[in-house]
Amino acid sequence: MKNIKRIISIIVLAIILPLNIIAQNENSNQEDKSFELSKNLEIFSAVYRNLYTTYVDEIKPGDLVKTAIDAMLNKLDPYTNYYPESEMEDVKLQLLGQYGGIGALIHQNKDNVVISEPYEDLPAYIAGLKAGDIILEVNGQTAKGKNSDQVREYLRGQAGSTITIKVLRDNQEKTFSFKRKEISLPNVPYSGIVGDNMGYIKLNEYTRDAANNVLYAFNTLKKQNIKGLIVDLRGNGGGLLNEAVDIVNIFVDKGQSVVSTKGKTEDKNQTFKTSHKAIDTNIPIVVLVDGSSASASEITAGSLQDFDRAVIMGQRSFGKGLVQNIIPLIYNSQMKITVSKYYIPSGRCIQAIDYFHRDNKGKAVKVADSLRTAFKTKNGRTVYDGYGIEPDVLIEPEYASNISIAIITKFLAFDYATEFVKKHKTIPPAKDFVITDEIYDDFVAFVKDKDYSYKTESEEDLKDLLEDVKKEKYDSAILNEIKDIQTKLNDDKKNDLYKFKKDIKEILLSEIVVRYYNQKGRIEAMLKLDPEVKQAVELLNNQEKYKNILKIK
Repeated sequence: MKNIKRIISIIVLAIILPLNIIAQNENSNQEDKSFELSKNLEIFSAVYRNLYTTYVDEIKPGDLVKTAIDAMLNKLDPYTNYYPESEMEDVKLQLLGQYGGIGALIHQNKDNVVISEPYEDLPAYIAGLKAGDIILEVNGQTAKGKNSDQVREYLRGQAGSTITIKVLRDNQEKTFSFKRKEISLPNVPYSGIVGDNMGYIKLNEYTRDAANNVLYAFNTLKKQNIKGLIVDLRGNGGGLLNEAVDIVNIFVDKGQSVVSTKGKTEDKNQTFKTSHKAIDTNIPIVVLVDGSSASASEITAGSLQDFDRAVIMGQRSFGKGLVQNIIPLIYNSQMKITVSKYYIPSGRCIQAIDYFHRDNKGKAVKVADSLRTAFKTKNGRTVYDGYGIEPDVLIEPEYASNISIAIITKFLAFDYATEFVKKHKTIPPAKDFVITDEIYDDFVAFVKDKDYSYKTESEEDLKDLLEDVKKEKYDSAILNEIKDIQTKLNDDKKNDLYKFKKDIKEILLSEIVVRYYNQKGRIEAMLKLDPEVKQAVELLNNQEKYKNILKIK
């Protein structure tokens, strides 16, 4: 009996002692972490206090702390940010697509800040402000010498507050007084029919009610007996995770895991499932993505790919598999902090950049190809993690010509559209309007005395080559040959306005149509020229090819 008791005692000690040691180690680790936190906060406080009280020049306390915080966060990922009270409008815009303001885009054109586009049926539009108006004053504060960011701050403010804007239009000063409003940017700016009775939905961002707006657009299109659907996520940087889940739920039935999150703490480990009966589980879908499709866009596209519910078309997506939460801080400030990574139905995380490992220059590195893991879709197709969403149908992107970039960035097409509107009270409907050769020749005449200079890569290479040849003292004949090539390049550049006529016509079409038919008109006009939309329509019309893409290879 004594032996049995002794054995039991030994067993109990064998269990308890390691547990005590583990508990002591955990407590010790926790104490070490607490000490490190307290120590470093005290050091920071001491440095800051001494700078503020003894530094030779006057210091702005808020600016100094903001700089310190931003420098600290720069060591992490670009999505973890601090927002002082003065930037709360920006937070609202990011999360909800809302801000207090006038509802207009503005841009900097040389020394002036100009109205780019008043949004339809919002305060600036209703008050009569027009694209091309030069802003002179906002509530008595001059815009002269200010950049577009500074003027934007003047324009934003509490919804319901009165704003007075003085502008220059046709060399005449005009003043407009009206009330600011809570501006909600449309997350679905356009939906309609394209090609041979195919539905098209453009989703710009995943702000509040994005899923409801996509659902409304889809139901409207279904009533028109569409044969297939194109969901355009190009340029969509994401937003609210739950909106992505609800959009997937439109096409995938109840109870399916769309995305899981895994973080440092248990409360950040969550699984988000479809919660309703799907609206349509059969309609063929093509999702368009590009290098700017990120975050919630990738949840939507990646989940529909993993469920083999849609064909993904376009270019590889951005690769953002990190989730952020907004945390309130004292004095009405906030911070957005990365709290977890997300994983789509196949189990893959599509985060492309490893912010926790950096090269010798301090730059975050991409996930190495050798570290990428293969996963399987519902049908057994192979997909990979660590590099965004790879399209099922890859389309090489079209790159803008140098002259097209110059015409856009120097606002020549914008300025021409301003003059065009003065001469033409109306134009045909957006889907029918075209830039005729007559209009194009008029544009060429308009830019004849304007600066649209630009440097091509060939010119830059020749310039470097010329410098090297001079430095290395090669024969003068070689110098002359290089100079001769430079002359020929310059002569050839003079034809660029006609060489890239097709591209420039599209730029003009976009700038002119929006003046008459707003954003919806611009999208409608550009859709008929969109090569990726055309390919999506062709695929949806070829159901055998569509189904083969979704089968196991």
